[in-house]
Amino acid sequence: MLLLLTKDTTPIIGQVASLLGYIMNGIFWLQSKIGLENIGLCIIFFTIVIYVLMLPLTVQQQKFSKLQSKMSPELQAVQKKYKGKQDQVSMQKMQEETQAVYAKYGVNPMGSCLQLVIQMPILFALYRVIWNIPAYVTIVKDAFMPLAQKLTQADGALEYLSEVGTKVGVKVTELTDLKVIDTLYKFKPENWAGLAEKFPDLSELITSTQTKIDHFNHFLGLNIANNPMNIIMESFKDGKILLVILAVLVPVLAAVTQWLNSKLMVTDTQTGDEENAVANSMKTMNTVMPIMSAVFCLTLPVGLGIYWIAGAVVRSILQVVINRRFDKVGMDEMIRKNQEKAEKKREKRGITAEQMTSNATVNTRSIGADSIMKKARTLSDTDAAKSEAKPGSLADKARMVEKYNSSHGKK
Repeated sequence: MLLLLTKDTTPIIGQVASLLGYIMNGIFWLQSKIGLENIGLCIIFFTIVIYVLMLPLTVQQQKFSKLQSKMSPELQAVQKKYKGKQDQVSMQKMQEETQAVYAKYGVNPMGSCLQLVIQMPILFALYRVIWNIPAYVTIVKDAFMPLAQKLTQADGALEYLSEVGTKVGVKVTELTDLKVIDTLYKFKPENWAGLAEKFPDLSELITSTQTKIDHFNHFLGLNIANNPMNIIMESFKDGKILLVILAVLVPVLAAVTQWLNSKLMVTDTQTGDEENAVANSMKTMNTVMPIMSAVFCLTLPVGLGIYWIAGAVVRSILQVVINRRFDKVGMDEMIRKNQEKAEKKREKRGITAEQMTSNATVNTRSIGADSIMKKARTLSDTDAAKSEAKPGSLADKARMVEKYNSSHGKK
């Protein structure tokens, strides 16, 4: 059961949702000025605007994928070189050589993760806005308000809306204008008919409100507040085959566009390497995601399906444009620019490439020396327990080092 609190109050996601809500509200306001008060169209325009605003992040992520495909053979070679070696020295050397590969291409290994971390709150916020549009779009909320205010004062309204709310996914524990609107926005045609029957004195207002909301919600004949599964079942009973076909197209298009999007992504990073766990994971995701898209869009409101489809189409177009731009620039030029940027960042921190290599080597040697000393001390203690250390033995050398460190004030 979904508890809607009108505007989302989750930290970060709630604030981002409010910001995105202003954008959607502005788009719908512009649509109303030219007589296109349609939420389905608004979701499409909204999706385009958001992905254009996220373009810098998309470019960086795509660039990382391109460079990853180039670096992958070298990274895999380093992994194979130290495969099965778990000692501290080998692990440190593997990390050093891996970092050297990233430095060679001017890539920050955490760059892609950072882009995903930034994008995740935006994507979650997008769903919150589209899931509960009246909370963020003033014109839609105002269309519900007269009826909502009347219902808050009607006898038996709390009990009735609580009962209906459990069926449409809204928990109603109190009667406020916004809580009533949350519930009404999830109404299906039969819920509107039942509401008019329950409150006959408000039947005229209920009918006019439903008519206005249907005008907002209907996109290509489909009610975007309803889900395709319900539309298919209801339309099939009524013999409305066209609506059945349109409803089926929503999950089908969601799966097809998601599949196309995955094919356009840069996945040649792991081509031909069946042992690579990342490769197998990506292949599984590219297979599973289209199926998941179809299942979700079959059971969630059509509005979310429209967003899903529009998002996949926009991402695909952007990927084609970005990839063509990268191909025009060339991989060598891209690497050169990346190296220059990485060098400038190091200079700002007062670190040169030579210092990074030197520090890594010193750290490795230090770890190796510490490991040898520990082993030597252990052997030294064992030899001492048995007999005096033999000249030239490892224990004898360890004792000599310890004596030297002791005489010079070292531990």
